[in-house]
Amino acid sequence: MSQQQIEQFFQKTVESLIPLVLDIGGKLLGALALWIVGRMIISAVRRLVRRASEARKVDSTLVRYLDSVVGVLLQILLIIAVLGVFGIQTTTFAGLLAAAGVAIGMAWSGLLSNFAAGVFLILFSPFKVGDRIAAAGVLGAVHELGLFVTAIDTDDGIRVYVANNKLFSDNITNFSSNPFRRVDMGAQLAHGVNPIEAANRLKKRLSEISDVLKDPAPMVEIDKFNMAGTVLLVRAYTHDRTYWNVYFAMTQAIADEFTKAGYPTPAEHRVNVAK
Repeated sequence: MSQQQIEQFFQKTVESLIPLVLDIGGKLLGALALWIVGRMIISAVRRLVRRASEARKVDSTLVRYLDSVVGVLLQILLIIAVLGVFGIQTTTFAGLLAAAGVAIGMAWSGLLSNFAAGVFLILFSPFKVGDRIAAAGVLGAVHELGLFVTAIDTDDGIRVYVANNKLFSDNITNFSSNPFRRVDMGAQLAHGVNPIEAANRLKKRLSEISDVLKDPAPMVEIDKFNMAGTVLLVRAYTHDRTYWNVYFAMTQAIADEFTKAGYPTPAEHRVNVAK
């Protein structure tokens, strides 16, 4: 091949590639611009949805769930629009997506069951964001109810993601639903200690604990007897968020009052009967 033929070959190749490069480059730039603008629009729409929901005082759990649903749907539409820039027929893509959805649904039925469980959790509202619950072996405060999983922050500061279907199929204990919780503990008295006097001391002390509710009123009653003496039932009521504050304040109150009164240390008494 002569030098002239080689030059002609390269010239034709360049001439044929330039339109292709310009076409692909233009589509890439258009797709990139569409993606950036689309992401901005999606963020704006999600903000509007959140603000509108908050203005109507919609429950925060439902607001976050709607935000997730809207975000996912708009992302799918944006991807379809970007593919359309490259000449891919969106109707064909939608058909393929539907077919793929059926196949994925059959293979990942558990994922769809988690989505359905999330919808039912929203409808029946056994808990909301911020509530402290115990379910599926996890105890903590609900951080977020998502499309497929619920995020729970445990009392020791660990975030656990629990499948919605597992939550929905399990017993759910909501510690935040009612206005107060009961705090019970026993106070062991030694033999010879007047239980009525000890109970009156503790009642007075319980009324001085700031987080103990006045209604229902705290109570101290004789619970049972054992080999060490009388056992008092010490009971108070408080909000769930202050449960442990009251619990430890009650143990401190029992120790302080019994020490001030000079009560002896309880010890078991056994009588040996000679045969």
